[in-house]
Amino acid sequence: MKGIYDVAVLGGGASGLGAVKGALKEGASVILIEREASTGGVLNQCIHTGFGLQVFNKELTGPEFHELYISNLEDFDTLFEASILYIDFDTNYIYGISKAGLFEISFKAIVLATGARERPFESLRIPGERPSGIFTAGLAQKFINVENCLPGKRAVIIGSGDIGMIMARRFVLEGIEVEGVYEILPYPGGLTRNVYQCLMDYNIPLYLSTSVMEVRGKSRLEGVNVAKFHGNKSVPGTERFIEVDTLVASVGLIPENDLVKSNIEKSRNGGLVVDDLMRTNIPNVFAAGNNIIIHDLVDFVVMEGETAGVYAARFAKGNKLPERKSKIIKKKGISTINIEYATLSNPFVLYLRVDKPMKKCNITVNRKVRKTVLNAKPSEMIELEIEPYKEKFMETIEIEAEER
Repeated sequence: MKGIYDVAVLGGGASGLGAVKGALKEGASVILIEREASTGGVLNQCIHTGFGLQVFNKELTGPEFHELYISNLEDFDTLFEASILYIDFDTNYIYGISKAGLFEISFKAIVLATGARERPFESLRIPGERPSGIFTAGLAQKFINVENCLPGKRAVIIGSGDIGMIMARRFVLEGIEVEGVYEILPYPGGLTRNVYQCLMDYNIPLYLSTSVMEVRGKSRLEGVNVAKFHGNKSVPGTERFIEVDTLVASVGLIPENDLVKSNIEKSRNGGLVVDDLMRTNIPNVFAAGNNIIIHDLVDFVVMEGETAGVYAARFAKGNKLPERKSKIIKKKGISTINIEYATLSNPFVLYLRVDKPMKKCNITVNRKVRKTVLNAKPSEMIELEIEPYKEKFMETIEIEAEER
């Protein structure tokens, strides 16, 4: 198969669908390439509510969000169950293979919407065998919500990420006993609403500054040793053994950028570096979603995708895009930002996270207070509107969080 398109979108999850919408709005010809058999990505297995409040002003499940969003899209070409072998950024060709055979796609602009993958349990370097019964949170979610299979009878959750807490609740609803959720940090790793709605409402214990020290079992998990932690060191005398047959690891996501290992600028966390047009250091390559930074709400991912699609289409149509004028630098109190360069051509929204819980903090832009946030948490993204016309920006834009 061969094809020529204005915009190629890699990934059919939330950011990819947003990119399709943005590009179609600009009148571009679009092809979406997806490794699964349909669009939607992880939305298809997220049967809990909490999606759509920003985009649709209503609370939806993941599948409902997907169906409502895609129902508003015009026709576009797709390649499903497709694996990309190589992207040639010099000649603007994508080479890959699908069930229909080899394909060769020519593009004028490309949007990378490849999302993220789960951090594996092995990355924690916890001693013990690796018996069956150990799952990542996303895999456990797929087992229950898609495959209709129960992974075990008695479980512990390690890590208090959102999907981990959501799966703790899901386990209880399906009759699986959840002994507790264990978080090595002194504060929860997910949204506050999930602490209340998923754990407290279902009497599931959350143990902070506590984690798994060892797993036991040969062919099947038999139990885990847990202990209190002070920083990265366990506290002597606090160890205890818990008999379980299932362990679910909810220990974070990693931006998925293996297709562009050496071509595009990346941040220290492995995410792609973009400007406020969602453009990378290669002029016709754009990106959006969790392959930049890990977002907490799918609505933000979709919005980023739409921005990337719009500017990718404009580039493909021959429009001259604004040049980068400022470097955005995160300073004290800020752990991550989604945009690292600004063109200063239009207002834009910067998504950021603080590096520790703060009861009250001021978000400053070049040392001027622009937003005050109560109960700021590293797990919850903060939206900061940047309005270039009202600011006297120089070569750098410094973002800082100051606790008050």
